[in-house]
Parts: sequence; structure tokens; C-alpha cells
Amino acid sequence: MDKIKIEELEVFAKHGVFPEENVLGQKFLVSAVLYTDTRKAGQTDDLTASIHYGEISQFIDRFMKEHTFCLLERAAERLAEELLLHTPLLKRIELEIKKPWAPVGLPLKTVSVEIDRSWHAAYIALGSNIGEKKRYLDKAVEALNETRGCRVERISSYIETPPYGVIDQDMFLNACLKLSTLLSPRELLARLHEIEKEAGRERKIHWGPRTLDLDIIFYDDLVCQEEDLCIPHVEMHKRTFVLKPLHEIAPYKRHPVYGQTVREMLETLEIKR
Repeated sequence: MDKIKIEELEVFAKHGVFPEENVLGQKFLVSAVLYTDTRKAGQTDDLTASIHYGEISQFIDRFMKEHTFCLLERAAERLAEELLLHTPLLKRIELEIKKPWAPVGLPLKTVSVEIDRSWHAAYIALGSNIGEKKRYLDKAVEALNETRGCRVERISSYIETPPYGVIDQDMFLNACLKLSTLLSPRELLARLHEIEKEAGRERKIHWGPRTLDLDIIFYDDLVCQEEDLCIPHVEMHKRTFVLKPLHEIAPYKRHPVYGQTVREMLETLEIKR
């Protein structure tokens, strides 16, 4: 990925733990590495095909002056998020905020906070087999798309499938979607649980009936195996109701553990059946 760099932009703003810092203000130095694709701009000499570092600098200056935060961590987090949300071609940002006049009572050159934030690609499986199934799926897609730091990029067709595990229940309506998100895996999981709860989901019977079921299938190429969070989804390669709609939107997405594409996993599963 190509980079555009802004180094030590000087801003006078009012951030700090002490009340006098919020009133009197002080100098901050902001540096940013903007990750984007500059190929088209390099070929056409067209500024609209790249990121305007002058506009980014003005954005940083305005944001730092219009807000007041106690912590540099908070200032950096919010600024990075706002830049990623409002800069269409920005894929990732490394951001550093330095505080040269930090009131620590000791001689020092500067203190700083440096963070790295980016957009991530997550694939979410959706399912429902109680009540107005399509409405539950539609509302879940809408809720995700309206979540700050989330953009629904693609969604599969809705397919009807037989129940998995506990078979004495109604048919399921299933789908998969691709989500661009600034949320961490745990933040995304928490948001999915909130949306399920809003739909009246009750976790009483494992593999039992549910108004709405939302699962993280992939999150970039992350491999995470924790007690309450497994990515890729541990059962996804065994589930036709996941692989079929996922194949519709991402047939060549490769499983980071097994090395197979979604198409290959689906073909293998269909042969076994």
C-alpha cells in the first residue's frame, strides 16, 4: 500500500488531564501516515484520484481545536476514526500526537501516543427461523449498515435451508454479507449480540430456534481461538447454509487455516453429502 505522510503538524489546542490545560491550551504536534493507492493519481496527475494532504491537514487542525479531551489516547482514537470515516480513499492510518509541553515536572523533549487503525473486511452469516424471518434479516442488515464504523458492502440472496443440529424445528432463512468495519473483532461481536437482542433472540437451546443468529465467519485473515470468540467460525466449513450464500459474494475468499477457497470448501462438502 502506498503512503502519504504529514509530519509534525503544529496545532494549538486544549487537551489534558489538568483543568488549566483545558483552559489555557498548549502546542501539539500531529503526524499521520495515510495508506492509499496512488497509482491512478500517479498515472493521470489528477488530485481527485488521491488524498489531498492539504485538506487532511486542515481537518486535523480543525478537529484538534474544536474538541477537548483529557487523554492523548482519546484524541488520537477519535481523530483517526473521523479521518477514516470521512476520507473515501483512506484505507489505513498511522497517527501520532506529540505533547512537547507535558506538565510532568521533569525535563523531557516530548510525550506522545501513536496508534495504527484501518478498515477491516468481515464476513457475517445471518439466519432466522422464527416469525417474520425476512424482516429479521432485513433489520439486521439495516442495523449493521447504520452502526458507526460499519459499511455493508455486499449481501447474498436469502436462501431457505433445513435446520442444523436440532432438526425438529422450522426451516431457516440464511444469508451472508461482507462488512467493512473499523470495529475490533470483540467490538463487532458485541454489536452483533446487541442486534440479536433487539430482535428478541434468547439463547436457551443450543442449535435451537432463534429469531436472529449473527456469526462472524471471517475477519480479514485473522485466526483467533478464544473461549468466546473463534475466527474463522469453527464450524463454517461443515455448513452448507453458510457456504452457499458466502460463495455467492466471496467464492475465492481463502480460509486462513485450511487454505481452501469458499468454492473449494463448498464443493468438498457437496461431494461428501
